[in-house]
Amino acid sequence: MAGRAWITGGGSGVGAACALSLAAVGYEVVVSGRRGDRLEAVAAAVRATGGAASALPLDVADAEAVAAAGRLLEDSGGVDVLVAAAGANSRRRHWDDLDLPALDAIVAANLTGLAHCAAAVVPGMHDRGDGLVVVVSSRAAVRTSPGAGAAYRMSKSGAGGLVASLNDDLAGTGVRATHLCPGDIATDFVEARPTAPDEEERSVMLTPDDVARVVAFIATTPARVRIDELVVSPSATP
Repeated sequence: MAGRAWITGGGSGVGAACALSLAAVGYEVVVSGRRGDRLEAVAAAVRATGGAASALPLDVADAEAVAAAGRLLEDSGGVDVLVAAAGANSRRRHWDDLDLPALDAIVAANLTGLAHCAAAVVPGMHDRGDGLVVVVSSRAAVRTSPGAGAAYRMSKSGAGGLVASLNDDLAGTGVRATHLCPGDIATDFVEARPTAPDEEERSVMLTPDDVARVVAFIATTPARVRIDELVVSPSATP
């Protein structure tokens, strides 16, 4: 067994695909998210391939629930890889129609919740002298992306800063972090856009499996290698 991976946003899309890809390279996976039924389905799919998986329902925006989950995981052996794939956006995302209450929720899911998840497991990684945090962020954090909206771009840019701070503070301890910035991914997430993409537009996007393969690659690099930031774009994207 390669170790244990905790995947937030693990009930669908990229998170679910990461559960399968990491199990395929030997990780026990724990999937978290708000929908217990979806998490159980993902865990069952992993077990059907011969992997080890369990579901741990929570909302990453709930700091107390995240801290409790972190204690539970640390008390049962710790977390070797955190894949932070939970995310949120709003249909009303542009300044001429910005949903301010939604902005707070988006930042809580995409940035504050990420910080709480990292804080829940990074101390244990530090004590063991080994660990990896992979933040599934967005190309919108590092490239011009008018369609992403204010709150999403702000929170994902902040995620990049969080990763940089982890690497600055923990260099030489064995703990590494990666800011993974995929372009458009054909998941249900894009249906929340002001205008949902049609089938032709979706056909040239990345798939969840594309991103999950990259996550598995990052998780299987030698401990001496740190991938600080990686942008993965659909080949049709300028």
